[in-house]
Amino acid sequence: MLITNCPNCGAEVTFRSPALPIKVCDYCHTAVMRIEDGVRDMGKIAVLPYDISPVQIGTRGQVDGQNFDIIGRVRWGWGDGFWNEWLMLFADGAHGWLGEAMGDFMYLREQDVAKLRSKLLRGLVAGGTASPGDEGQEQGVVYKVVDQRQATCVGSEGELPFTAPANWTVYNVDLRSSGGECASFQRDGDTSSVYIGRYVTLADVKATNLRAIEGWAMPAFA
Repeated sequence: MLITNCPNCGAEVTFRSPALPIKVCDYCHTAVMRIEDGVRDMGKIAVLPYDISPVQIGTRGQVDGQNFDIIGRVRWGWGDGFWNEWLMLFADGAHGWLGEAMGDFMYLREQDVAKLRSKLLRGLVAGGTASPGDEGQEQGVVYKVVDQRQATCVGSEGELPFTAPANWTVYNVDLRSSGGECASFQRDGDTSSVYIGRYVTLADVKATNLRAIEGWAMPAFA
């Protein structure tokens, strides 16, 4: 853990994960980058608009026998709506993502794009596009494209592996299998990322410290 001060406003900034370079200041919303000899101001990040997600920074849980804390979020928008990507910090220092879209949750881990075997995913990494219904097999699972879009970052908060400013645009493809597995592809210029995982519920991941929402009954497991 590293505790330092925001180079913009002077407020205390805490980096819980030694592997993550970015922390959005809780007070002035400056993206603070950790560098070898200190920290650097990477510019202002848009304040996230209110949404009705029960997940929040500080939510805890367990998946596949590993405890995690939610330490960051990126919110994305496109023509038909919005979704959240919550960054999970595991007890062993590893990271994952809890995707949230229209009440559904997905547990995802980033993959090494150099090791992809699917012709579909390798084509996307090479700069191609996909269409709903396209299929590809990766790690023994057949995935089908359910949608593809240009997505725009609405804002971000907490600790992150990258700077996520408002209006940052990426090409995004969502895929799923018939057995509950899912995958997500994102490309920004020549940089591509692939995430693979499965659909989960908040009960599946034993989520606690959820955000209270008026009119929503807090589940017993929380």
